[in-house]
Amino acid sequence: MRADHLVLAGGGHSHALLLRRWAMYPKRRPAGLITLINRRSTALYSGMVPGLIAGDYKRDEIAIDLRSLSDQAGVALVIAEIKGVDAAKHHLLLCGRSPIHFERLSINVGSETCQETNSFESSKAAPIMSIKPLEPALAWLKQQDSQSLVYDPKPFTVIGAGLAGVEIALALRQRWPNRPIQLHAHRGQPSPALRRALTAAAIELVTEKSPLTAPALRCTGSRAPAWLAASGLPVDPLGRVRTTDTLQVINHPQLFAVGDCGVIDTAPRPPTGVWAVRAAKPLAQNLERCSQNLPARSWKPQARALQLLGSKNTPEMSTAWAIWGDLMIGPHPMLWRWKQIIDRRFMALFKELSTMSSAVKTSANSMACRGCAAKLAAKPLNEALKQAGLEALGKQPQDAAFIATTPTGESLLQSVDGFPALVSDPWLNGRLTTLHACSDLWASGAQVISAQAVITLPMVPSKLQQELLTQTLVGIQSALNPQGAQLIGGHSLEARSLAPQPSSLGLQVSLSVNGKTPAGHKPWDKGNLQSGDVLLLSRSLGSGVLFAAAMTGEVSPQDLDAALAQMTVSQHNLLELLHTVEAKDAGSSTIHACSDITGFGLLGHLGEMLNASNFKRYQADIGPLRLILEAQAIPSLQGALKLLKEGFSSTLAPANRRNWRLLEPSTYSEAAPIEIVWGDINPGSEEHQALLELMVDPQTCGPLLVACSTKIAEELLSDGPWQRIGQVQQI
Repeated sequence: MRADHLVLAGGGHSHALLLRRWAMYPKRRPAGLITLINRRSTALYSGMVPGLIAGDYKRDEIAIDLRSLSDQAGVALVIAEIKGVDAAKHHLLLCGRSPIHFERLSINVGSETCQETNSFESSKAAPIMSIKPLEPALAWLKQQDSQSLVYDPKPFTVIGAGLAGVEIALALRQRWPNRPIQLHAHRGQPSPALRRALTAAAIELVTEKSPLTAPALRCTGSRAPAWLAASGLPVDPLGRVRTTDTLQVINHPQLFAVGDCGVIDTAPRPPTGVWAVRAAKPLAQNLERCSQNLPARSWKPQARALQLLGSKNTPEMSTAWAIWGDLMIGPHPMLWRWKQIIDRRFMALFKELSTMSSAVKTSANSMACRGCAAKLAAKPLNEALKQAGLEALGKQPQDAAFIATTPTGESLLQSVDGFPALVSDPWLNGRLTTLHACSDLWASGAQVISAQAVITLPMVPSKLQQELLTQTLVGIQSALNPQGAQLIGGHSLEARSLAPQPSSLGLQVSLSVNGKTPAGHKPWDKGNLQSGDVLLLSRSLGSGVLFAAAMTGEVSPQDLDAALAQMTVSQHNLLELLHTVEAKDAGSSTIHACSDITGFGLLGHLGEMLNASNFKRYQADIGPLRLILEAQAIPSLQGALKLLKEGFSSTLAPANRRNWRLLEPSTYSEAAPIEIVWGDINPGSEEHQALLELMVDPQTCGPLLVACSTKIAEELLSDGPWQRIGQVQQI
């Protein structure tokens, strides 16, 4: 494998089509590591955004799933905000994390709305939002929807009467049928045909600048992001990166730029999606040729592009105009149908690819889940411990091992954890693995003070290994440093199997983490449940099924984003509150038991706590305990129950289902060890089965589970993320 690292900056249309090409034709994919960096996991198709604003489309219909697309193309995905390029050092600069080194960089980061020098001023009473970037603008328009329900004589203003401004204004009229809307235009704008459409839609056209009295949307043309010029790259007056006809940046042959943020010096074209789409193929070919040390080929884009502008004349009829240079045809309903066909055909390119990939992956042997779902099942683990003479470790499982007590009364603890890469971003994978490993100490009431890491790198050239190792180490430190902990050493290894695509998925990280409890605070015992205890959970379940479904491209991007947003948040801050409550209510009202919910799922870890507690009670000749769970109180991650109802599950889930036996009476007791109160959920229903599956779903960076007195539970529930899911009672 070559040591090349090709970085794709931005998930614009050109890069999306580039990834589709490499997913369809893997042999064309450049050798080495390829990484796509974008601020979100989806990219909206700009041609359908007016239709989305108008309500003709749902967001999912116009969103390209970059995570799934990258996975299919064998490309790593990094979700981060780009802030600059250091061309001399070959570094792409990111917000909040270390730079990423590249051999070649392709820039397709879109554009932003121009901020006119003498434009309107935003105020609290009349805020102004720019249409680009699109995501914040769409969220802002959703907030504005409530105002459309209340009559307000002050008109909402669209600033800018180019084609985009007119189309957005007409879309807003469809969205808000009764809200006053005006379009601010320069004299002579727009064309007479579009003026008639605006008049028919009851949109007031104003040319004189007057102070705004209500919210406004700025649609005043586009320019490239400012960081491109600030990075010292050659740019035109609109900040677009100047390139040769090979799409390589002038004086920087290792850089490429396309789409709205790039312009060919010898063939300048307006920043519209048509040329971005057309640039995808020559960009792909030149990146492929450079990977093979072949000279790049020149490309001359078409001089003109057909633009279709659509709107809805009446609730029953839609129409559109066709613009070719100075020629405008329409409006006509057939042009609207033509526009819809073109737009839907473009999106179908990615939907069909996802369907094909899902069918292939379902039958592949590479379906084994990653992250904590890759751990050994409980049965073979316990059998191995028994055969090795370590059966006691299985009967008294603790989240962290006690090492010693310091002269000042602090307890020193140690734990170890790790797994194969869950995500293709090495920085994020390092962070997730570290947070997951630290949770064993948090569940023991210990603050993390240090860690050592063992990192197995894929069998790739040393230059790529160096980059992967750097990103992983920085990701580990991003989780340790806020805790006041240090990475004090470790070991690196090289795998002896072929690297996957992308090679970053070949990383395996394990950590030995060390911690200490506050002076005078004993470590929390996993097996110290008390009758009357309340069971509290710190966050939602469902990461296992979400990542299992992601492997077949069947998970919603928004659902996976929400899961990662939860998983990347450290839970070390919960310790401070727990220790404060514990110190205030010392004595019989302490936190009795705690565990983190990881690979064995909720039922598996509750079973460990219950068995360990009852073993102690048996030795003390005290009656056993059982647990009562409230099914409808168990929190689930967005989209998890839906996937479980559809039959998706982690590859570790079948082994975890053995813990369903905890829901049945044993031969020694008429009462089941764990009883579930189902409320109004019908036994045998889809929801019933989905919740059973949720309870055995393996978790990566899962929640903490605390068993404490009712008094402490009330305090925790009043200040924190805790959710009551059940209680402990004596049989």
